[in-house]
Formats: sequence, C-alpha cells, structure tokens
Amino acid sequence: MSDGRPGSASIEQPQYWWYRARADLLRAALSDFAVDTRQVLDVGSADGPSVGWLRGHQHVTVDLDPRGLRPGGGVNGSALALPFRDGVFDLVSAFDVVEHCDPEAVVMAELGRVLRPGGRLLLSVPAYEWAWSDHDVRAGHVRRYTRPRLVAAVERAGFVVLRATYGFSGVFPMFAAERLVRRVRGGSAKGDDQRLPEPGPAAEHALLALSRAEARWLGSHDVGFGSSVFLAAGKPV
Repeated sequence: MSDGRPGSASIEQPQYWWYRARADLLRAALSDFAVDTRQVLDVGSADGPSVGWLRGHQHVTVDLDPRGLRPGGGVNGSALALPFRDGVFDLVSAFDVVEHCDPEAVVMAELGRVLRPGGRLLLSVPAYEWAWSDHDVRAGHVRRYTRPRLVAAVERAGFVVLRATYGFSGVFPMFAAERLVRRVRGGSAKGDDQRLPEPGPAAEHALLALSRAEARWLGSHDVGFGSSVFLAAGKPV
C-alpha cells in the first residue's frame, strides 16, 4: 500500500514557479465549483501555495508528512484512512495526491466518505504514462493519468463529474522536451534529493507568463492536452 513518500519538493520549494502557476491554473479551472463552501478539507497539499484561494470559513488540512502542515494547524494523516467522520465537509480538494495512493479505489472512497451529499470534490493529477520518469519514482508516484482515466476512476467511486480538463498546456512543449531528454539520458532514480531544478530568471518569467495566459483561457474553456489533469465532481445527494 502506498500513500506517497514524505519529502515533497514543495516543502522546501513552496515558491517554485510550478506551484505558483498551479495556483493560478487551479483557481481558473475549479474556483467556480468552490462557492458557498464552509467546511473545506484539503488533502495532501498543505505545504504548497496552491490552495490559498480555497481558504474557507472552516478550513482543515491533512498531510502524511507533518512538515507539510502549518505550525499549530492541520492533521497528520493518510489519504487512505482519513481521520474524520463521514459526511462532514462541503468540499474536499486533493491536488497531486491521488497518483501517490494505492489502491486507487480506497483513496477515492475515502475522499467521498468524508464529503457530505451534494458536496464537491476537486482534484489534480499528473498526465500521461508516457511521461513517466525518474522524477515520478522519486516523488513516490504510483501512476499518471489521462483525462478519460481520471474521469472513469471518479465515476466508479460514485461521483458525478462536473468538469475535467488538462492543464499546463502553455508550457507543455517544454515539458515534453524535458521528458524526452530524461528518457534519452536514462535519468537515474538514485538518491533522495527532491529539489527541483531552478530555471533562470528569464526562463521563469516566460514560464509564468505562459501559465497566466493559459489561466485566462481556462476560465471559460477546456484544453485538450497538458501535463496535468484538473477535475471537479459532485457527490450525489
């Protein structure tokens, strides 16, 4: 059974460009499904900046790695056995969490169990098995997804999918090229260094500009490719 490895890169690099861009993209794609929510649970991304826009009246975070929790706040626990009663949250988010969890059906069932009838589920996951690399191994991933695969997993768990789109399409050519280089060079999974390579200032500026442009598009349009999948679903009443 896997629930991810403690030591996410976002703990040491919360201001890394990718996490900042993800916050903008998630807000653009999913914020319409997070209105009128008071009891909010964020699973597994307390260490990154991607959920600041989700802070609700009663916002709870749970993370497997206690270093990912704010001092004096949050709960140390597993997404495979959430330490909460049934049906207590209006909204549950799990951004780049499900791909760490095996069995998949168990994490989906747990996310649904703590969500009240009529509540909303927000997810993001990494896209495409062909993009698997040593980075996924080091990050403790079990799988990567396509949009249809994530939709099918969520629907098997009894949810109704409200929106599913790819994300990070603006920087996708660079992502694909980087994964190709890793494959050609035979990237190594040795060692425990989770730090992500820092781009230069000019490259970071360009990456963030492309992501901001995509965020404006995602506000009203789905995209057909990208290195992540974003999904919103509802739990039937």
